[in-house]
Amino acid sequence: MVQEFWVFGYGSLMWRPGFDYIEREQALLRGMHRGLCIYSHVYRGTPDRPGLVMGLDRGGACRGIAFRVEPDRWPDTVRYLRAREQVTMVYLEKTVKVALMTQPCRRVSALTYIVDRTHPQYAGKLSLEDQIALIRQGHGQAGPCHEYVISINEHIRDMGMRDGTMEYLCAELP
Repeated sequence: MVQEFWVFGYGSLMWRPGFDYIEREQALLRGMHRGLCIYSHVYRGTPDRPGLVMGLDRGGACRGIAFRVEPDRWPDTVRYLRAREQVTMVYLEKTVKVALMTQPCRRVSALTYIVDRTHPQYAGKLSLEDQIALIRQGHGQAGPCHEYVISINEHIRDMGMRDGTMEYLCAELP
């Protein structure tokens, strides 16, 4: 049996993976949910003026995108993802089971990054008001935090989903 290599994206990886892939499918991860639960100190904020970025946290389910990578490109892909996702080590690299939304549906193992709840940048569940304040103030190497949040919401909607919290936050942003 040929081993397949998959990556599960739930935030900006959905629309900007940054690596070559040979297949792209919508996928469902059960037992974790997407949320603005990480203080961003690099890409969308600074330590003095943090923004918020997405993390996978316990509970619920998350629809995202699974990317299949050619076996000979796998080592370079993992190196790239570690450099991108592990800048401050706020994520734990995990292999999870995701259900591809194909017909018929099939389950594959995929590499993803979940939030480390013991890391100082773990924000947990913040009030909507606190989230808005952090999103408005955040600006880092990748630009303003509000652009990131708006883009994620647009991509979630492009996938045929709605996220009431994200839509509320976007309606309150500049």
